Amino acid sequence: MSEVINACVLLIGCRVADVRLIINSLTNDVQTRFIIEDVTKLSEGLERIAKGGVRAVIVDIEMPNARGVTAIETLLTTVPHIPLLVLSAVDNESVARQGVERGAYDYLLKSNLNSYRLRRTVRGMLDHHAADEQAFLYQQCATLSLLCTGDAVVISDGAGRVTQLNPPAELITGWSQKEAHGEPLGKIFTILDCETRKPVEEESPTSLDINGNSPYIHSALLVRRDGITLNIKRCSAYLRNRDGNLAGSVAVFHDQGAARLKTLELSHQAQHDFLTDLPNRSLLNDRINQAISFARRYHKQLAVMFVDLDHFKRINDSLGHAIGDGLLQQVADRIVACVRRSDTVGRHGGDEFVVLLSQVGHAEDAVFIARKILSSLATGYLIDQKHLQINASIGVSTYPDDGHDADMLIHRADTAMYEAKKLGRNNCQFFRAEMQARVAEWQSLEGSLRCALERNEFILMYQPKIDLRTGEVTGVEALLRWKHPERGLVQPLKFVPIAEESGLIVPIGHWVLLEACRQACLWTAAGLPPVRIAVNVSALQFASKDFLASVRAALISTGMDPNNLELELTETVVMQDAESAMQTLRALKAIGVQLAIDDFGVGYSSFSYLRKFPFDSLKVDRSFINEICSNTDNAMILSALINIGKSLRHRVVAEGVETEEQLHFLQKEGCSEGQGFYFSRPIIAEKFAEFLERGVTESMVH
Repeated sequence: MSEVINACVLLIGCRVADVRLIINSLTNDVQTRFIIEDVTKLSEGLERIAKGGVRAVIVDIEMPNARGVTAIETLLTTVPHIPLLVLSAVDNESVARQGVERGAYDYLLKSNLNSYRLRRTVRGMLDHHAADEQAFLYQQCATLSLLCTGDAVVISDGAGRVTQLNPPAELITGWSQKEAHGEPLGKIFTILDCETRKPVEEESPTSLDINGNSPYIHSALLVRRDGITLNIKRCSAYLRNRDGNLAGSVAVFHDQGAARLKTLELSHQAQHDFLTDLPNRSLLNDRINQAISFARRYHKQLAVMFVDLDHFKRINDSLGHAIGDGLLQQVADRIVACVRRSDTVGRHGGDEFVVLLSQVGHAEDAVFIARKILSSLATGYLIDQKHLQINASIGVSTYPDDGHDADMLIHRADTAMYEAKKLGRNNCQFFRAEMQARVAEWQSLEGSLRCALERNEFILMYQPKIDLRTGEVTGVEALLRWKHPERGLVQPLKFVPIAEESGLIVPIGHWVLLEACRQACLWTAAGLPPVRIAVNVSALQFASKDFLASVRAALISTGMDPNNLELELTETVVMQDAESAMQTLRALKAIGVQLAIDDFGVGYSSFSYLRKFPFDSLKVDRSFINEICSNTDNAMILSALINIGKSLRHRVVAEGVETEEQLHFLQKEGCSEGQGFYFSRPIIAEKFAEFLERGVTESMVH
């Protein structure tokens, strides 16, 4: 017997002399390490067993308050898994024998108790228990294997009657375990020959091999309980007892038709997008290359279109991925509806789709399909009770002009798509060779932009806002600039679109917010009057989940008065999801932050929403200021915009004021504030401090 570490033996109700003998006998055993514990009452013994760790029990049936078979029955009923040795006097031997008959391992007479007999009996008891435990675990393993396997299993006894069906076997045969138990195997498991469709006679066990238990595998037809025939693959074997006599059989089988369907399903999943069920990149590339081979052989043309949704990330960030996924599914359906059956629409990844027009006679064919797609996608969507709008940008490449394989055609269509985005989005562009250089420039700037924050390459410039009645400085706008180590000063119009497209605008926006608050506090600490500082907020930044937290963090870390911080948002930003924007704006107002609509007049604000939004000021877009003196229509529109702002009781700020004529017009119309080169160009923080001390000369506003 192998060594047992910490084999705890519990003595219940034993006499003191017997306890000493047992301890001396077992603790001196060189093969087994025993730990002996002793209690006097049965109740105490049951409490100790409940704590765990007891490997065997020795009970004296003559203990006080629990005599005879009652004590044995209590232990066997309460802890049947722990082996029990009974100690008895000679006159109670009959009781001890009854205990063994009811489940105790053995009994010893106290008059014959000695070390050798004790050690041998206790060792045998532990070995027997270990064997029982192993058999129990083996049986449990076999049962769980039957339940967990995906194959069907039918087990029968030596008389050919069913003893067990696992769940897959119940599903395939149509018989439940309860119904099938005891039924003839042939009734439950009716097998036909695949060719003749006649019943198959079970092979004789002796025909298999000398032992009659080697499995055999073959295909056959299984007749289900409902009469449906299934094509199965079957593996059968016979069970024999130790004497070699037939004890039963085991049949393991699976539905080959279902297996083929599963294989086809897995193949489909490997080649199609899980969300839209469109061909994925792998299948898409294969189809494009096949189309190229056909076009090359028959001197045909084909086109590849790269479709990318405009500002899709805003929807994911503001409304969640579930809404975004629903939108992608509807977009996929609309694109498919716009092309021919011979064409292929695939999902390239994220919000990008690729369309293969397998045969095009002229470039105009692709233009027609592209316009059809743009028009279809621009129609509104209703997803989870939310009305959404989205557009797309499309790039097109053609074979053989733009490439001779799938990768090149997709890459160049992608390049053309970026050109479409730069030209205002919601349009289609064909690939041209000069686009390659612009894309390379874009990618180079994006790579540098990713390192700009870490390298402290960003700076803020400041442009004052002036009260058009008094000439006082009412505020200042913080304007982002990028000092590239090699390119010098990069204009915002060149790098901000890249930052927005790549998502870098969010961390950059957080930096601008923090730096602007820090600088405002430095001016105040230097003795300058408090000034309201305005910071532009991008759509992605406003929609990010931690936007409110970042505003609070900037105010707390710098100690800035919230009333001196003004956040400027465009109409497009707040109207993307008006209800969600309303909640965020109200939370900002609760903090004490000022809010302004930037580029007012060029977006698509609803006036009903304008009344509800808690804005403090409207910034009229510079495009309305530029030609007010030469364009009557512009002057009328600007006058109307100013009146709208005044009727809403908002401060109206005109940006882009550059001439005295523009100033006089704005003053005449009652515009509150102005900002532009006429008063000051964007200047560094030190220069603005001087400007704030000096103020605007009276002649500039009167």
